[in-house]
Amino acid sequence: MKRIMGLDVGNKTIGVAVSDLMQLTAQGVTTVRRKGIKKDLEELDKIIKEKEVSQIVVGLPKNMNGTLGPQSEKVVKFTEKLKTITDLEIKFWDERLTTVAAERSLIEADVSRQKRKKVIDMLAAVLILQGYLDMQRNI
Repeated sequence: MKRIMGLDVGNKTIGVAVSDLMQLTAQGVTTVRRKGIKKDLEELDKIIKEKEVSQIVVGLPKNMNGTLGPQSEKVVKFTEKLKTITDLEIKFWDERLTTVAAERSLIEADVSRQKRKKVIDMLAAVLILQGYLDMQRNI
């Protein structure tokens, strides 16, 4: 088995998580500071190769009523560009409330606001990927 990568794509950062080899748990890897599409893709490609990723799960920020808004469209466009550098299977995962859940768990852990900003997207990527992994096991 190989690892699955989870991405939380934002305007300024991309949270990155990967699964273990058994695809049971998600671990945070990094938060990529966005520097332009070419650099962003190069950074992700490096992680894909380094971690031997076989599939990618991208969080899709749907509206609460299930429709796609402007942020979803940005994520879809980013994913189309990501497909140009990899032939890996890329799936979307409904990420409603993952950032809220990530923030809540960091607050409960008494993490300072400044430190939360640095890890919140990576933690959101972990929650996206873990949700996907849990669903896969239950199929």
